Amino acid sequence: MRMRVLRRNCAWALVFCALIWGKPLHAQTKVDVVASFSIMGDFVTIVGGDRVRVTTLVGPNGDAHVYTPTPQDAKKISDARLVIVNGFGFEGWLPRLVKSSGGKAVIVTATNGIAQRALENHADPHAWQSVVNAKVYVANIRDALAAADSAGAETYKANAASYLAKLDALDAEVRTAIAGIPAAHRKVISTHDAFGYFAAAYGIEFIAPQGVSTESEPSARDLARIIGQIKAAKIPAVFLENISDPRLMRRIAAETGAKIGGTLYSDSLTPENGAAPTYIDMVRHNIKALADALTP
Repeated sequence: MRMRVLRRNCAWALVFCALIWGKPLHAQTKVDVVASFSIMGDFVTIVGGDRVRVTTLVGPNGDAHVYTPTPQDAKKISDARLVIVNGFGFEGWLPRLVKSSGGKAVIVTATNGIAQRALENHADPHAWQSVVNAKVYVANIRDALAAADSAGAETYKANAASYLAKLDALDAEVRTAIAGIPAAHRKVISTHDAFGYFAAAYGIEFIAPQGVSTESEPSARDLARIIGQIKAAKIPAVFLENISDPRLMRRIAAETGAKIGGTLYSDSLTPENGAAPTYIDMVRHNIKALADALTP
């Protein structure tokens, strides 16, 4: 009889231990974060890890320049604790969306601390194209998450430190690849002026066709000027972008004899099964495409 009671008590003790050790007493509440576009979403996901739930407004292969928000986007923002944006005028539609959401999310501008590059008639928002700038994005995201969720501050700090080391290695990779391209060949043309920060950081001249934007098609006069521009500058390669219509660049290449160097990823990542599902993948893809096209 005593043995039977002892066995029963042991069994209940095991069940009790399983309940205590198998589940946390208080399930962790994830921090809801909205990221404005796919590259930002990647940064937030890496720094936030398991403590965040990330929603991205402009998804893979999307063009944030011409994005039209939906009522569902307003709901996502109203439910968020943080909304992390690029700034520099990149998300021109966002202030109205935030206002219409009626939420109380903290708006975090990830480019804070980066010197903005000026273009002819507007500011250049594509600061992430420099890996050194990407490190500033990561630090700003780390600090914003820690401020919103102090219990996770050490986690965010550790995640960011690990990722920043990878970005340092990536920056070195890019510089090594560029060093292998003869200086006279470091000149390309791409669909729109999205690579100015990359050019300033790494010494490749990116020339955007005059008259081209992601928001409109060039006229016949614009196209003639672009072709003359390429011939005059002796540009060896033209590149497509994943957010733009490739037919224009193919026509330009046919008219000028410039090599099509492949696709560069500028404003957006690809889906998981694409060539650039993460920021690091994107930079590595771009530098390989440039080196392959420009190295004699």
